[in-house]
Amino acid sequence: MDVELTTPIHVRELMTRATGDEKHDESSTSTLDALWVLYDRILRIDPTDPTAEDRDRFILSKGHGPVAYYAVLASKGFFPETWLDGFMTRGSRLGSHPDRLLVPGVEASTGSLGHGLPIAVGVAQALRAKGLDGPRVVVLTGDAELNEGSNWEAIMLAPHLGLGNLTLLAIDNHSSSIAMAPWERRLGSFGWRVQVVDGHDLAALEAALSIRDDHVPTAVVADIPEGEW
Repeated sequence: MDVELTTPIHVRELMTRATGDEKHDESSTSTLDALWVLYDRILRIDPTDPTAEDRDRFILSKGHGPVAYYAVLASKGFFPETWLDGFMTRGSRLGSHPDRLLVPGVEASTGSLGHGLPIAVGVAQALRAKGLDGPRVVVLTGDAELNEGSNWEAIMLAPHLGLGNLTLLAIDNHSSSIAMAPWERRLGSFGWRVQVVDGHDLAALEAALSIRDDHVPTAVVADIPEGEW
């Protein structure tokens, strides 16, 4: 079996179909490889039944850069690829922030930074309260987004609740004005299981995102060197 070393060219081409300043191209592109690994290899979500109760949940907290997310969702059949051509046009479902009421497969409407991780903590706790131990909740944030204080309240709470069904995927493209590294020490001090990987290494991303600890939340940091989006 051939090992896929990069995100397929077709998915990258889908991103180019969406145009305009609101695309936030660099911010969005830095998330593409991680998003592809999630939807191609990790998440249990069926595009023909995207609201199944036992599905995994993914929340794009970094909602201001959704074009890579849209491209991956379209490539996986959640909605027609032609929708990308109308990005941000009048009547389009694909806005500059993802809307869960308009876009199939989107779990949460996001864009205001610092909201996605607290939402994910609530979703993970709710699933456990329902007795659904199988589904995972994965939330993607940016390194600069973690400057928001609401994230650190969620980071403190998740280990206290023992949310082993929660994974934080942090895209570190070195845009934060406050240094986040060393990630292992910073997040680990709150009780998270932490791993830092090359954000363009699909095999490393898959291996890190495949690990789930039943007792503590997991953080996977995808390192994207500045200028290598």
